[in-house]
Amino acid sequence: MEYFDAVVVGSGFGGSVAALRLSEKGYKVAVLEQGRRVSNQDKKKADDAITSLFWMPEFGLKNGFFYQRFFRHVNVVGGVGVGGGSLVYAAVLLEPKMDFFTDPAWNNLGVDWSAELTPFYETAARMLGRTPAPRFGQMDSWLQQTADVLNVSDTFGPAPLGIYFNDNGTCEPDPFFAGEGPDRQGCIHCGGCLTGCPNIAKNSLDLNYLYLAEKKGAVIFSDRKAVLLRHQANGYIIETVDPRTGKYYPAIEAGKVILAAGVLGTLELLFRCRQAGTLLLSTTLGMHVRTNSEVIASILAPEGTDDLSQGVAISSHFYPDSHTHITQNRFPPGYWFMKFYSGPLVDGSKPLTRALRTVWEYISHPRRSARSIWARGWTKRVSVISVMQRCDNELVLTWGRSLFTGFTNGLQSKLVSGDPVPTYIPIANRVVRAFAKIAGGTPGNTLLDSLLNMSVTAHILGGCPMGVDAGTGVIGTDHQVHGFAGLYVVDGSAIPANIGVNPSLTITAMAERSMELIPRKL
Repeated sequence: MEYFDAVVVGSGFGGSVAALRLSEKGYKVAVLEQGRRVSNQDKKKADDAITSLFWMPEFGLKNGFFYQRFFRHVNVVGGVGVGGGSLVYAAVLLEPKMDFFTDPAWNNLGVDWSAELTPFYETAARMLGRTPAPRFGQMDSWLQQTADVLNVSDTFGPAPLGIYFNDNGTCEPDPFFAGEGPDRQGCIHCGGCLTGCPNIAKNSLDLNYLYLAEKKGAVIFSDRKAVLLRHQANGYIIETVDPRTGKYYPAIEAGKVILAAGVLGTLELLFRCRQAGTLLLSTTLGMHVRTNSEVIASILAPEGTDDLSQGVAISSHFYPDSHTHITQNRFPPGYWFMKFYSGPLVDGSKPLTRALRTVWEYISHPRRSARSIWARGWTKRVSVISVMQRCDNELVLTWGRSLFTGFTNGLQSKLVSGDPVPTYIPIANRVVRAFAKIAGGTPGNTLLDSLLNMSVTAHILGGCPMGVDAGTGVIGTDHQVHGFAGLYVVDGSAIPANIGVNPSLTITAMAERSMELIPRKL
């Protein structure tokens, strides 16, 4: 049985930090990633065929790196592969406002989170190469005019991005790590951020944290999904499988295990361990799961509009009120399938009433309501609006059988008392209507939320709450699992509250802090 001082499960924002920092501290580190290494050629193929983009092994789609998981109350999208979510994220690197740090979910744990995390946000921003978007296009102009209409033009500005920009898009020696990193090409504003950036301009984790970790000796095992942890006196035994073939690999032994497989991956693994009796975990596991209070809407511009897809995925943003954040999104050609998600813009906080209004819109205005489906050059004409809020709401992820798990044991969503995750945010529809009027386009909602009352998110958070002990949380303030020395959770499932903005920078900063607390290997 091969032994490592530390095994990191997952290679996203939390896992990549753990891989580098523990390697720097002298630990022998292995990284387990269920996806594969994604080449620049793979990314180019992903824009041409969804079979090269999608990762859905249960449906035979095993070559892609973009996944969708459907639950009763939420549809979660994200990335799979060496680099995790950074492969398909829009590279937005925003710090949350102060009310995130003072949220009741974690402000009673004896830590001044704002002061504590400030230096780690600075480190994360440097490592991820944060810089403001240097170029605006027509879509940004419309968003700025929308902010003007809402009388919040002072909050509009360029989005801070983890993308390498130079004057001419040429390839240059590593500009970030004093020559220790790979050569990089400047952004050519092709709009391909969400299908992976084949031009190595986006600062995905395989180009910084993971690249440097491997130079320090970390070993990355792709096509390795951790399916069970067994606790023993001197650490843990990790059982792994190839998710493409179902083949089991020889088990791995580790002194420390850092879980960073994303909310769904980490919770699935921990629930499996609880079911098998190998880890007796807190009863709070799976609680306080959030979608970052997120909804997505769109505006389809008229035919003849200049190509809106040219540029970076997100280049501008604004705040329509103190707790709401708005960004525009450009879609690459490979996202053409998203047009089938779009339907008429409909108001209503009551799900059944809103669903009936949506159906009525199709009946009374069939051409307008179905315009997105039949639109030619849809990705070149669509402006997608992401809306996130700091408002508190949540659901629970449990372990059991349902239609959404194929009637086998798996994660399933349940509503809890209090505010549920949103599928309708009034300010979102107001913003989209104002944008559509300015652009002369047709506004739309996502049919999953308007018809099925199902939230759509790329930013699922929580499920491993922080607490002072196992009765109040899964992990402590050092991200270590209560009752299991050397077992840590450092991904989005450790985030205790809605951030209200894109969470990648916060996950990275919190992982940096957690790894800082682990001493060097003696």
